[in-house]
Amino acid sequence: MKQPHICLDASVGARYAILPGDPARVGRIAAFFDDPQEMAYNREFRSVLGSYKGVKVLAISTGIGGCSAGIAVEELHNIGVTAAIRIGSCGALQTGIALGELILVSGAVRDDGASKAYVDAMYPAVADTELLYACMESARALGIKHRVGIAHSHESFYHDESDAESAYWSQKGVLGADMETAALYTIGRLRGMQAASILNNVVVYGEDTADAIGGYVDGEDLTALGERNEILTALEAFVRLEKGRTTR
Repeated sequence: MKQPHICLDASVGARYAILPGDPARVGRIAAFFDDPQEMAYNREFRSVLGSYKGVKVLAISTGIGGCSAGIAVEELHNIGVTAAIRIGSCGALQTGIALGELILVSGAVRDDGASKAYVDAMYPAVADTELLYACMESARALGIKHRVGIAHSHESFYHDESDAESAYWSQKGVLGADMETAALYTIGRLRGMQAASILNNVVVYGEDTADAIGGYVDGEDLTALGERNEILTALEAFVRLEKGRTTR
């Protein structure tokens, strides 16, 4: 059955999905595909199907925030996707994390609304171990600078206490902040999907977020390289996952 928001059905035949937030990023992912095919574009959900090193992958954007990401996860599960990797941007919450450096998220602080609509906040939002490890191996093999740790998934970009919130979670050792990972991890786990999240740092800790994001949108070199690196890391992780399945 065709899903109402992503406008896809099980005939897509892809087990793996790479999830950017920005619909424009789908086109940049498609540049790495063999035989990319535009599938659908409805609201924030733009999708392209292709293959990477013989592995069929669906690239589909989720928009901004956990609510729309959650819709994508639910509907992808309905059409047979079993593993999903978010490739997004984040703001660093620790000094020393450079622009374009990747954060491979082991777990997320569930400070969003979408994940809490599903299950009590005590339920952990954690990456699938096998998929996270595949991402770690891929990043190492590619020589990509990265860190592994916790992200803070928040609900609102411009709320009045954002600076205090960032300082609080920085003191707790959280590496970066985004808006979608907690929803992906929580809903994915509840639906039996493997999920991982790779975040490209676009804001040096202590700098103004709005100014830094503006520079990112304008194509700043380091963050553009970080985006390329997170795409490659995710795609290579899917190849590792597929090879593991075929050799078992």
